[in-house]
Amino acid sequence: MSKYKIGCALIIYGSRQDTDLPGVLAELAAAGYDGIEAGNLHACDRSPKETKALLAAHNLELAGVHTGYGSLERFDETIRFTETMGSSYLMVSGVGGQDTLEDYQRSAEVFNEVGHRCNDAGIKFCYHNHSWEFKDLGGTTGLATLYDSTDPKLVHACVDTYWVKHGGEDPAAFLKQYADRVAYLHFKDMNPDGSFGEIGHGILDWAGIMEAVSGIEAEWLTVEQDRTDKATQESVTMSCQYMRQTLGI
Repeated sequence: MSKYKIGCALIIYGSRQDTDLPGVLAELAAAGYDGIEAGNLHACDRSPKETKALLAAHNLELAGVHTGYGSLERFDETIRFTETMGSSYLMVSGVGGQDTLEDYQRSAEVFNEVGHRCNDAGIKFCYHNHSWEFKDLGGTTGLATLYDSTDPKLVHACVDTYWVKHGGEDPAAFLKQYADRVAYLHFKDMNPDGSFGEIGHGILDWAGIMEAVSGIEAEWLTVEQDRTDKATQESVTMSCQYMRQTLGI
């Protein structure tokens, strides 16, 4: 049995996750996933008890919660949701400005505070990268500055394989470089034209990525494909089948 669990971020379902969560969960359970990643599911007039029961009915867990950059007050609300749902991971995307190193340093101060609050709640706070954090800013990058300016015990890395490649880096090498920092993985492939792809059906080196992942203390490998040109159920099934059958997860 694999030591990893496979999650799927609900972003690929767009607004359907708000209007038909039971149907979405049924599709993901049928595809073979262990859990989901979502935003604040309580925003859809569903109580925590109802949401937990819905997940349990499909034998799914809440792998993690994903939010965007915002005020400490907004983070507090998301932390409460994550804690109430019994999830151990909170991801954030974006910073308060991305043009200068000072922008990243100011965001790092916010992240250290949020990370401290998450740590007190038994949650790992993780920064999710895109590709713009790899832009050269005078001999270094925004992402390197963010890592250097935050406490590694409080602010972990959620590495997105697609965006590392899109940023001009090798995902496997990057994962090895920051193995001690990574706590959560976002798996996304890249099609030859640069668009988002299903796992194992694009140009990323998954054998190399999995070799790097083997040296990381991670619980969840979560498929986070923002969009697809296929039927959503077909897309999520393709990714999960490749991870199960070819990668042996």
